[in-house]
Amino acid sequence: MGKTILIVDDSVSIRQVVGIALKSAGFDVIEAVDGQDALAKLSGQKINLVISDVNMPNMDGITFVSELKKLPAYRFTPVIMLTTEGADDKKAAGKAAGAKAWVVKPFKAEQMLDAVNKLILP
Repeated sequence: MGKTILIVDDSVSIRQVVGIALKSAGFDVIEAVDGQDALAKLSGQKINLVISDVNMPNMDGITFVSELKKLPAYRFTPVIMLTTEGADDKKAAGKAAGAKAWVVKPFKAEQMLDAVNKLILP
């Protein structure tokens, strides 16, 4: 069984593009439309990595990462923020919440996979 990655983004097309890249690299993928949906889909199963957008309805990415890190099963799960936001204050907020990497859209699949492979230990 491959490693599992949770993709959290309100854009269907982004979830599809990221999902295709990850699946073609051998990862299992779970998709969520926002932070609330993502938290609802976490049932204690092993998640090796989370890729989350910042700007989403219901629960934004920074709040989601903060909430995720409060859950013992996911305290040490690495998070990549995938967003159009490039501002330093947003990056600082993401890092403070627990994000390990920041990838700005538009992105190349190879760039995303490089970040994923650096954060997921074999």
